[in-house]
Amino acid sequence: MEKKQETIKNLKRLGSKVTGDIEKGENPSLDVPIRTLSNVKYDPTRKMITMGSGMAKRYFFNVGHVRKFVQTVEAAALAKELNEMNKHLSLREAFYRMKRTLPDSNINLVDEQEESNEAIEDLELITGASRELLHVNANKLGSIAGKVVIEDKGDVIDWSKLGSGGWSIPSNVEDIVFKKVDAKFIIYLEKAAEWERLHEDRVWEKLNCIIISSQGQATRGIRRLLQRLHLEYKLPVYILVDGDPWGAYIYSVIKYGSISLAHISQELAIPGARMLGLTAEDVVKYDLKKHIIKFEEVDIKRLEQVKNYDWFKDNKEWQKQFKLWKELNGKVELAALASKGITFISDHYIPDKIKNKEFLD
Repeated sequence: MEKKQETIKNLKRLGSKVTGDIEKGENPSLDVPIRTLSNVKYDPTRKMITMGSGMAKRYFFNVGHVRKFVQTVEAAALAKELNEMNKHLSLREAFYRMKRTLPDSNINLVDEQEESNEAIEDLELITGASRELLHVNANKLGSIAGKVVIEDKGDVIDWSKLGSGGWSIPSNVEDIVFKKVDAKFIIYLEKAAEWERLHEDRVWEKLNCIIISSQGQATRGIRRLLQRLHLEYKLPVYILVDGDPWGAYIYSVIKYGSISLAHISQELAIPGARMLGLTAEDVVKYDLKKHIIKFEEVDIKRLEQVKNYDWFKDNKEWQKQFKLWKELNGKVELAALASKGITFISDHYIPDKIKNKEFLD
């Protein structure tokens, strides 16, 4: 409730700033933090990507600024309406809500969803409120299971009793109340198929853990849920991704944050997260070389990009990984572990790596 009131307060403050400029006969303006790479830095002390102090002035009476100015103000009006009504819209619904023709013209306020998405992102930066607090949600994309009981909008939900599909993770997890959390750690998987393997094998029960997945890059809802469980219940977070530079990037985003969302790293990043696998050493140890998928040019370029990130470039263990992957000249998917046995990943790979503390930090 406190965050909700603060969000409405910040939205009203923005409106007062614009109307105040008009009343004073000044050119209405917005101060927008710069969202480019030049204004993003890695904080080695906090071990996360942070937003710099660079700001841009956006004016209403400026041909180059007016469109984005009006779009941002419209996004603010929509967010205020949603908060006061205590209702939510998806990003797609927000686009259609904002898409209309301006009076006495043939100009649309927004033509593409990318424009409304960017206006909402700018609003996050201006108000300091996350998209979820602005009551705009993304699509659900993720599953979770474990011996955890939560309360979500008045419904009590037991993550251990939801059949084969598990609990579908919503975009907004801020108001979820944890009633019971019985787990020693969390396993995050980038692939839904591997999550289904672990869930069918009831790994969450056998290892007393929580298993959570997305399909590729983790959504903001998943990252926030991971962070809440990590911080509120001191649960270690182990990342399980494909053995390639893209897997390393997924791990990087969960651990350090992302450049595009540097302004809310403190609400998403998990500096204590560890990489469980799939490592280059695993390819040799578990005889997976025959399952290597040769790198394409895009994979090699990605490898070079990731290895030079500030948070990786001075890390000897990670530089060793990148060197080994380059020598292997290919990637290996988590699914390749099935070649060792249908339940090998559940019965041997994960338990052994955790027991022997074989992870990268």
